[in-house]
Amino acid sequence: MQTEHHDVTIIGGGVVGTALLYTLAKYTDIKSLMLIEKEKKVAQINSHHTKNAQTLHFGDIETHYTVKKAEKVKKAADLIAGYLENYKKDGYYKEHKIALGAGEEEVKKIEKHFHEFKKLFPKLKLIRNKEIEKIEPLITKGRNPKQPLAAAISEDGFAIDYSTLSSNFVKDTKKIKNKEIKINLNEKVKSIKKLKNCFLIKTNQQTLKSKILITSAGAHSLGFAHLLGLGKEFSLLTVAGSLFTSKKKVLNGKCYTLQNKKLPFSAIHGDPDVNNQNVTRFGPTAKVIPLLERHNYKTFWEFLKVSIISPNGLISIIKIMSDKVFFKYGITNAIYDLPVIGKWLFTKRIKKIIPSIKNSDIKRANGYGGVRPQIINTKTKNLQMGEAKIIGEKCLFNITPSPGASVCLKTAQDDAKIIVSWLGKKYSFDEKRFLKDHKRN
Repeated sequence: MQTEHHDVTIIGGGVVGTALLYTLAKYTDIKSLMLIEKEKKVAQINSHHTKNAQTLHFGDIETHYTVKKAEKVKKAADLIAGYLENYKKDGYYKEHKIALGAGEEEVKKIEKHFHEFKKLFPKLKLIRNKEIEKIEPLITKGRNPKQPLAAAISEDGFAIDYSTLSSNFVKDTKKIKNKEIKINLNEKVKSIKKLKNCFLIKTNQQTLKSKILITSAGAHSLGFAHLLGLGKEFSLLTVAGSLFTSKKKVLNGKCYTLQNKKLPFSAIHGDPDVNNQNVTRFGPTAKVIPLLERHNYKTFWEFLKVSIISPNGLISIIKIMSDKVFFKYGITNAIYDLPVIGKWLFTKRIKKIIPSIKNSDIKRANGYGGVRPQIINTKTKNLQMGEAKIIGEKCLFNITPSPGASVCLKTAQDDAKIIVSWLGKKYSFDEKRFLKDHKRN
């Protein structure tokens, strides 16, 4: 069998990988592209609607963001909003989003957040008890009427099914003619080797060569980097997020509670399910699991290769968990996972949003929740916040914790510039057209 040759091969068919495929196919003059995805469809793991927050994060109501970070995230999220609106795509709906503060101390924090962020987000509003009651009546029902409330609210929220977004990227890619574009599904990469002028990639179906290698495979990306001797200073703490759902509709839009700036995880929040707005999801709870994919026990052995189970990794996690905030967070979330008492305690947390909710009103959302590959730098012994990008010689590995899906087109933009620079002067990326096509009207 003759070995296939490609200019660029992308491993991983989630929203980040498909966004890059779409960007390279439509806005560069690269002729030969391949995407390899081990599942039977694209976006079946952390990009699937049951495995992520279903939110387009702009940074307006994320109270653990700095203004600087919010500015960066907003520019990235605007690209997706522009794509959805300009091209009239499906798989999303508009909703309001609020960051809620209850009690004098939290109200002051919400007011501070609003005044710091209103310049960046001119549409952001500050509302109080009566206004909150009009848009979200169950937030005030059953609450002490003397308790002051404040919320930073945006009417410009997007609830997105990221698996549909990924499919749309693929559909748009397939419309492009005069290029060799292959999308290989149900194909698993077994090994990668760096040759003199290319990468040799062996899968369960074939062997191929590629000038450029890009991996956007979530927690698996670090394992692929390690195969080439890159990112050895990084290990993963795989954190699984779980959800509860209400048995009836209790929120009309997304509601965040105040978030701890030290934690890279979302505070308790509620929002309507993107594919069934009569169901409200609450979460996330978080627990460390020895798997790279939720509910996929075959990934245990792959987890061992990149996990913190090493002398430096264990020292790192001991140092991290010695912090009071992380220790309390870990213990509390471990209790949420217990039968009976876990649900009861979580219901008490939800009462911060919906005071009248009862234990019998919610149930565990079995099958929901994905894995966040939380990166540990075993040299510095610290938790690395946000996304990680490992860059080698003509190869790049994206490891994308939240808000990875929200910034997928910006990641594609950044990666496209790097890729064409590696390929040489004969290749170009039409960045101006890319930005124009995805600019919000």
